[in-house]
Amino acid sequence: MFRWRLHGDGRTISPDAIVLPEERLTWPLTIGIGAQHVIAMFGATFLVPLLTGFPPSTTLLFSGIGTILFLTITRNRVPSYLGSSFAFIAPITASTQAHSMGAALGGVMITGILLALLGLLVSRIGTGWIGALMPPVVMGAIVALIGFNLAPTAYENFQESAFTATVTLFAVVLCTALFKGMLGRVSVLLGVLVGYVVAVLRGEVDFGPVAEAAWFGLPEFHHPEFHLGLLPMFLPVVVVLLAENVGHVTSVGLMTHRNLDHMVGRTLASDGLATALSAGFGGSPTTTYGENIGVMSATRVYSTAAYWVAGIVAVLLSLSPKVGAAIFTIPPGVLGGVTFVLYGLIGIVGVRMWVDGRVDFSQPKNQITAGVALVVGIANVTWTFEGITLTGIALGTIAALVIYHAMNVLGRITGTDVHSEPAEAVEPTPHS
Repeated sequence: MFRWRLHGDGRTISPDAIVLPEERLTWPLTIGIGAQHVIAMFGATFLVPLLTGFPPSTTLLFSGIGTILFLTITRNRVPSYLGSSFAFIAPITASTQAHSMGAALGGVMITGILLALLGLLVSRIGTGWIGALMPPVVMGAIVALIGFNLAPTAYENFQESAFTATVTLFAVVLCTALFKGMLGRVSVLLGVLVGYVVAVLRGEVDFGPVAEAAWFGLPEFHHPEFHLGLLPMFLPVVVVLLAENVGHVTSVGLMTHRNLDHMVGRTLASDGLATALSAGFGGSPTTTYGENIGVMSATRVYSTAAYWVAGIVAVLLSLSPKVGAAIFTIPPGVLGGVTFVLYGLIGIVGVRMWVDGRVDFSQPKNQITAGVALVVGIANVTWTFEGITLTGIALGTIAALVIYHAMNVLGRITGTDVHSEPAEAVEPTPHS
């Protein structure tokens, strides 16, 4: 388990070579690469607790523990860091407003358990059924509406300080356009730093809590409460996590020249267990991170040893309450600017699924499936029935599934269905 063979001399990598998951470089180099993975995940991982009100130190602790759990369950065959999942932001926000943080944690925990059970199912019967149930047009619509459903939340933060938010937004755009390589991949973090400096100069940041926080100590723990009426808001997130995990495994397989499809069940189970464990103590839900795939692509180092380093470093950093307090000083204006980008990107990931899946939008069934689902999600249509509340994300997901399959069946019966959607899983680019 903890035996990695040395790649060559451990110091150099030839231009046409890669460091495989079961290999490593010298430990000083491995530690340096592990530190890069921590930097890559840092900005996005901390944005989720900032937006949801969850304690950031607890989130960092369980992202590290979750990563170690993931590596253990996948037997060091799939390099990955488990950072905070943006797909949960909408249901967490709605649950917290309706009840409490504990209610949101309960929804996250149940979702994690369901994802773990789904992983066990995939391990037994494979992934073919996923494409049949959720072809590209359906999966893309669900992912897209989750991102676009968050637009009002971004605008609320934006209005808190329009000037700071605008500076932050343009800083992210400029950093993305001007920088390449690793700097380009952390453009969101750079934009947040620029916006934060502006907020400090404008007197929008209160450093009092940072001064009062201890340098060392345990994170703040919270425990879940269970309200089954909130569960329908969380269930559509399983689709996003499914797509992210399939995309992550596929991407790593392509980069390491291996077929890792047989590992999808293990990655889903690992992600689900890590999410449930995190929710049990007040941490944010987890998912595999595209940012860290970028680090692997740039360095050509896929060693799981580097991810063990990253997980351990995250755990150690979480033991400083002062770090968590400093992160919570980021004002709403900065969050408003950066979430205009982040929530939009979640929506565009869904559009990307349509493109990659070659969805034919000349077909009425595809037009109506995507169109109705998006409008329901963006409008945040809400329906309460016998104590169960279905929000725009849940109703949009139901609409996409019901409309597509109903029109598909009716089209075949009447002979008006000219083309059928490819029954295969989409391979999207993973996103946090």
